[in-house]
Amino acid sequence: MACAPSRFPAPPDEDPELTVDTATATDIYKTKVTAAFNGAAATYDRLGVEFFTPMGRRLVERAAPRPGQRLLDVGCGLGATLLPAARLLGPQGSALGIDIAEAMIEQAGREIERQGIDTVELRVMDGEHPDLPERSFDLVVGSYSVIFLPDARGALARYARLLRDGGRIAFTSPVFSQDTFPFLPPLFTRWIPLSLLEHLPAAWHPERLREQLHSWLEDPADLTAALRTAGFRDVEITDESVDMTAVSGADWVTWSHTQGMRLLWQHLPEDEAAALRTRLTEGLDALRGDDGVIHIDVPVRYVTATVDR
Repeated sequence: MACAPSRFPAPPDEDPELTVDTATATDIYKTKVTAAFNGAAATYDRLGVEFFTPMGRRLVERAAPRPGQRLLDVGCGLGATLLPAARLLGPQGSALGIDIAEAMIEQAGREIERQGIDTVELRVMDGEHPDLPERSFDLVVGSYSVIFLPDARGALARYARLLRDGGRIAFTSPVFSQDTFPFLPPLFTRWIPLSLLEHLPAAWHPERLREQLHSWLEDPADLTAALRTAGFRDVEITDESVDMTAVSGADWVTWSHTQGMRLLWQHLPEDEAAALRTRLTEGLDALRGDDGVIHIDVPVRYVTATVDR
């Protein structure tokens, strides 16, 4: 893995007393997510579907990092947000990308090396509890990452402490609504009924998702209140569509195995997985445009705020 010389203090050694025997439900959840993204890292967002890259670029535009600033990217993945942000920070700035999945960090390191960017550091780290010095960043960003942490609202308060005076946070979220399949545009609900979520671990069941996500992200007023409670002001929330493109329905299905939906595929019974694969492939192929490409408008919520001090 290639990274810049360390510009941030290293975290202390892990607590040797933390074992699998004492793991909480949250620990188990994170273990499953980590394993899923470690397994998907080699092909993540590289299979004929464009979504995370244009969304990451747009988040950077809204975050507006300035030359010389220090930036933290939570759940950096392969760098869809981290890399365009680092270019705007310039040679006097610096960026730290953290991700809980070691394989994602390794893949991002290869891309950083390929692009010759020497102002970026990468670390394997739990974004919910970033072990980093207070007031050490000007900007914290997270694209489709921050909101999925088990205690996202608690994490927001921790990010506020990491920001210097006047520092800002910028992140993206799906636009949640009742009775639609989470994280995907409404049109997918016709092919992916909510009942399929019952095959997932308990943390991903519909009632838990509504409690964890809809309860504070669906209504902009609730989201604004959560950010203010976490120590932010000047909250701006903007919903925009990202043009997700796919070469074919089959390509989209293959790509979905490398994203968060991988957890669903892993837990579906074989017959239900086969039926879902057919529904998605045929349904998406029917959406091809005149250019032969599938275009899907994905509503994305862009959120920015300034630390309140």
